[in-house]
Amino acid sequence: MTDYGHELRFGTFLTPANDDPERVIGLAQLTEEAGLDLVTFQDHPYQPGFLDTWTLLSYVAARTSRITLAGNVLNLPLRQPAVLARSAASLDLLSGGRVELGLGAGAFWEAIVAMGGRRLTPGQSVQALAEAIEIIRGIWNTDERGVLKVDGEHYRVAGAKRGPAPAHPIEIWLGAYKPRMLRLVGRAADGWLPSVPYLSGLDDLARGNEIIDEAAAAEGRDPAAIRRLLNVNGVFARSSQGFLTGPADQWVEELTELALAYGISVFILGSDDPETIQRFGGEVAPAVRELVAKERERPRTAESPGSALVAEPPVQPAQAPDAAPGQSQYDRLGVTPTPDDGTRLHPRSRELLGEDTRPSRPESGPDVVYDDVSRALGRHLIDVHDHLRAELRRLRELIDQVRQGALSAGDARSAINEMSLRQHNWSLGAYCAAYCRVVTQHHTLEDDAVFPHLRAQEKELEPVIDRLTEEHHVIHRVLNDVDRALVEFITHPGDFTPLQDAVDLLTDVLLSHLAYEERELVEPLARYGFYAGQVHALRRSRR
Repeated sequence: MTDYGHELRFGTFLTPANDDPERVIGLAQLTEEAGLDLVTFQDHPYQPGFLDTWTLLSYVAARTSRITLAGNVLNLPLRQPAVLARSAASLDLLSGGRVELGLGAGAFWEAIVAMGGRRLTPGQSVQALAEAIEIIRGIWNTDERGVLKVDGEHYRVAGAKRGPAPAHPIEIWLGAYKPRMLRLVGRAADGWLPSVPYLSGLDDLARGNEIIDEAAAAEGRDPAAIRRLLNVNGVFARSSQGFLTGPADQWVEELTELALAYGISVFILGSDDPETIQRFGGEVAPAVRELVAKERERPRTAESPGSALVAEPPVQPAQAPDAAPGQSQYDRLGVTPTPDDGTRLHPRSRELLGEDTRPSRPESGPDVVYDDVSRALGRHLIDVHDHLRAELRRLRELIDQVRQGALSAGDARSAINEMSLRQHNWSLGAYCAAYCRVVTQHHTLEDDAVFPHLRAQEKELEPVIDRLTEEHHVIHRVLNDVDRALVEFITHPGDFTPLQDAVDLLTDVLLSHLAYEERELVEPLARYGFYAGQVHALRRSRR
C-alpha cells in the first residue's frame, strides 16, 4: 500500500443517453460548475440508446470552458487507432488542452462483431491495445522525423504522416483488471482506471498496483509516474450502510484512505443525479484534498483498512431478556417508520393497491434488543424512502409551476442553478423520466437482492414480501401511465387533466406503499441487514 503523491482530481462518469441530449450536456456543465476536474462518458458504439461518445465529447468541449474530458473508456475495437490519435489531438487543440484518452481492449464481442468489428481472444485484445498505443503515440510525436510505420499483428500503419501534436501531453489511461492488461499499464500507459463494481475488494487494488509497479520497473519506468484512477458509485444518506453509502464525512474518510493507502489520485463518480454531483464537488472533494494534504505533510503508518466492498458472513444482533413493559418493537429499536396519514388524491388509489387486504408480520419478541448498528440498518430504508418522497414533492411542484404558467423557457436558465433541473415544458418529460428510473432501480434492487435475503431469514415475512413485490409491479404500471400522460401533455399542452391525474395516482400509491414497506420491514432489516454480511461489515467498520 502506498501513496504515489499525485495531485488529487475528482470527476463524473455520465451516461450518454440520447433520449434527452440537453440533460447530458447540463450534467456535464454542472460537473464544471460544482468545481470538479473532469467529466467522462462510457463508450458503447453498438448501443443505439447512447449518443456517440466522441461526438459528445467534442460538443461538451464547446459548451464548457475549464473541465477535462475523456472517454471512460473508449472502445478500441470499433475506433481505428491512427484516426483516434488525430481526433484526440484535434480536440485537445480546439479545447485548449482539456482531453485525456481512456482506452479499453474491448468487451461485449457479439455487439462489436455485429457493428463490423473483429472478435479477438483476451490475449489478442491486449496485444492489439499495445499496438494501438504505439500508433497513437507515434502520430502525436511530431518531433520524430519521417513517417510512422508500425507492422503489428492487429494494427498496421505503413508510412502514416505524423501530427498534429496535441496541445498538452495527453495521458493514456487503461481500464484493466487481469494480469496481462495490468502489465501493459506498467509498460506503456499513463494511468490505471478500474471500476469499483468490477473489483472483489480492496485487495484487488493492492494486487493491481503491485503488478503495475513491477512491470513499470522492468521497463525502466518510475512506477510513481503512473496515475491511479478509480470509478466509484455512491449514495448520500444519513446513516452508514457500506462503501460510499452514508453521510458526506464517511465519503471523505473512505476516499482519503484510498488515496493514502492505495495511491488513488483520481476519483470519478458514476452518477446522473444532480444533487449527488453537487455534493461530491462542494462537500467531498475539498475535504478529501485537505485531509490528504495534511497527511502527506507528516510520516504515516499505513494500516490495512476494512473493506466495505466485500460482504462478510452475518453476525446476529445481541439478545437480551429484559425489555420495558408495553414497549413495541419500534420503541425498543428507537427508529420510527414513516406513518401513512391517510390522504388520498385519486379515487382509484386504495382499490389499486388493495390496501385493506395487506398482510402484516408478527412483531419481534421483547427478548430482541438493538444496538447502534441495528438502528443504522433500520434507518437506511427510511433514508432511501425520504429521498424518493423529496423527489416526488419536487416533481409535483414542477408540474404546478408549469400548469400555472409560472415558468417559461427564458426563466429556466436562472432556475437551473438553484435546482439543477430544467423547469420548463420541454424538460418536464426528462425530469419525470429520470425520477421514474430512480424508483424503478430502487424496486429492482429490493426484488433481486433484499427480498430473497429476508425470505431466507424469516418465513413469517413471506406474505408481506409477496405483497410488496406485487405492489412494485403496480407502481411500475403507474409510472408508465405518467410517461404516457407526459407524452400526451407535450403533444397537447392545453389539456393538463390527464397528467395531473396520473401524478396524483402516483403520489397516492407510492406514498402508501413506502409507508407500508417501512412499517413491515424496518425492524427485520435492523435484525438481518440488506444482504448477507452487512451487519458484520457495519459492526467492524465502527470498531
